[in-house]
Amino acid sequence: MDQNLAVLMVILGGVFPAAIDFFIVLNDAAALILVRGADFLSVFEKPQRDALAMLFLRMHDQEILAAEIFWGLWLFPLAILVYRSHFLPRFLGVWLIINGFAYLALSFTGLLLPHYEDVVSKIAFPAQLGEVVFMLWLLVMGAKVQTVNAPVPTKKSIRTESGIEANARVDTAHGRPS
Repeated sequence: MDQNLAVLMVILGGVFPAAIDFFIVLNDAAALILVRGADFLSVFEKPQRDALAMLFLRMHDQEILAAEIFWGLWLFPLAILVYRSHFLPRFLGVWLIINGFAYLALSFTGLLLPHYEDVVSKIAFPAQLGEVVFMLWLLVMGAKVQTVNAPVPTKKSIRTESGIEANARVDTAHGRPS
């Protein structure tokens, strides 16, 4: 189950946004080519080239909004993994889920109600700090070291009945050879 969540996290947070970023770069390159006015674009008048360049630049913003959907979605499997783990605090998992919803709210507001994007952005900003807090927690505090419930047997030199020293595994909880 955790492996499936990890794979989903990589797909939603790595593969899909990378594909969208590829198209963002293509649109930016197209706008740059249109503005520079290459020879093969001489069939277009300057105002037409400028209008096409603005179209590609505006597509950049729309593609960022589409990428924000995946920036929010990948946080859900990460949050579940953090919440289930016993070596990171659960509040980080909860905050990452809230962070994911904040990204989705921002993205859908930008796509459907762009006039309210600034208002939603101001409201969602504290929730979006979940990723930063998660990163800082890992950098500063790290993860708790897991302790094993059963004591680990160690080798200890013991003297046998015949007086010969031998290395034997000793149960550290009870102090006797195992």
